[in-house]
Formats: sequence, C-alpha cells, structure tokens
Amino acid sequence: MKNFEERLKRLEELSETIREPDLALEDAVAIFEEGVKLSKGLEKDLDRIESRVEILLNQPAAPDGKPELGLFDSDDE
Repeated sequence: MKNFEERLKRLEELSETIREPDLALEDAVAIFEEGVKLSKGLEKDLDRIESRVEILLNQPAAPDGKPELGLFDSDDE
C-alpha cells in the first residue's frame, strides 16, 4: 500500500483532473469514486495519528522521562 503522502498526492491529482471541462461523465464518476475511497482511507489514518498524539500528550511521564505507550518495540530506544 502507498504511504500517506503518495495517497494524498493522488487525491490532489484526481481533484485537478475532475475539474477538466472535457472529461466524460463515466470518467468523472470513476475519478470521484477513487477520490472518495482515498479520502476515507486518509481520514482513518489521520484519526489513528490523532489518537496517538493524544496519548502522547496525556500520558504521564515515566520516571526516566519517556512515555510508556506500548506502541513501539523496546528495540527502538
């Protein structure tokens, strides 16, 4: 699966393409459908990121000053 930035760029491309005046109706509908799917996926990703940020902001600091989230492997320290 493409990363967030690639999917966002694709959504921007679709947004530009759908504005073309010579675009056939069938093509416009297909572009719109792809855009809606991308938009929903990006929104889910943003919701997950927002949840992680909220955890970081609301988590009391551990004695060593590092938050204990359980989101990352201990090897990443």
